[in-house]
Amino acid sequence: MKNTPLWQPNYTITPATASGLMEIEAARAVVAQVPLPVAVQAELRRRARVRSTHYSTRIEGNRLTLEEAQEVIDERRTKFHGRERDVAEVRNYWNALLRVEEWATENVPLTEKLIQRLHALVEHGMRARPTPYRDGQNVICDSASGAIVYMPPEAKDVPQLMAAMVNWANGAEEEGLPAPLIAALVHYQFVTIHPYYDGNGRTARLLATFILHRGGYSLNGIFSLEEYHARDLDGYYHALAVHPHHNYYFGRGAADISSWVEYFIGTLATVFAAARDEVLRCSGEGTATTLAEPDALRRLDPRARTVLALFLRTDRITTADVAGALGLSDRMARTLIARWVEDGWLEVADPSRRARAYVLSASYRQFIGSLSAMGKVGT
Repeated sequence: MKNTPLWQPNYTITPATASGLMEIEAARAVVAQVPLPVAVQAELRRRARVRSTHYSTRIEGNRLTLEEAQEVIDERRTKFHGRERDVAEVRNYWNALLRVEEWATENVPLTEKLIQRLHALVEHGMRARPTPYRDGQNVICDSASGAIVYMPPEAKDVPQLMAAMVNWANGAEEEGLPAPLIAALVHYQFVTIHPYYDGNGRTARLLATFILHRGGYSLNGIFSLEEYHARDLDGYYHALAVHPHHNYYFGRGAADISSWVEYFIGTLATVFAAARDEVLRCSGEGTATTLAEPDALRRLDPRARTVLALFLRTDRITTADVAGALGLSDRMARTLIARWVEDGWLEVADPSRRARAYVLSASYRQFIGSLSAMGKVGT
């Protein structure tokens, strides 16, 4: 886009931000150096995903509890009377989070098309087409008083502002700006532009996750930044409101966002420290040092690791279990299962039955069995 304006975020690295970045790097280094069995990592990752899904949707008013969200994700319960939208939001966010992790693993670049695909997943589900930006004005009002909290830019300005944000993020990555800073700034700018009528907050948080994972700050997927935002919701919203005027064109667009960056980095440092402590706790219990991991287990891809974690809670799985855990169609799940059976770590439980179930092969059953003490992981 030839006429795309440059976005130059207005911020400084405060002493607190600098300290937070150092804490993030220190926690990241510890997690990278502590070996945990693949199955343990997979279970920690699954629980973090569940918390991320629940708390990010809760921020936007979702009424499902953490336990109910888990039931929806596991497809143990798919209907809650009067809360059909809540169920769809949880399911969509879970699937979008899985896709974000997959894109990051494949090093997919940040583009406007990716953002539009991500928003479609969040708002409309797996089969939705990329969502075009809003074509009218959007106003955020206080639910109690009705007063205007924020009036984002006009629809005609959204395409150029989004292009400028994406161009800046890609340029910042090329220049070596730390991924946590890029994630903080893109999160802020996305919700400031507010390119959609709904789903902006959830999409912004997933974008931040994508940038962190893609930039090498995934911590193997065992952290939930969304949980900490939800637990300090007043602090989260206050940090985003960096300018006293509610109108984008009256100072909000060019505001100094140092305080938001400081908040985001400080929160991320706390989240990474908690993940580090969890990894060290698992290691200290002997889980990471006493189990001999098969070499083949170490080579499992992220999808296989997610499925492996299912066996910490059950002896056998079905195609529907795999499809639900990975956010795939039954057809895609069957294709993956066939490959894993061929690889030898999954076996058909009863070939004579039409509704097939699958179990781990003997060597892997023995390995998973020795993880029975993992009941305390992530609690």
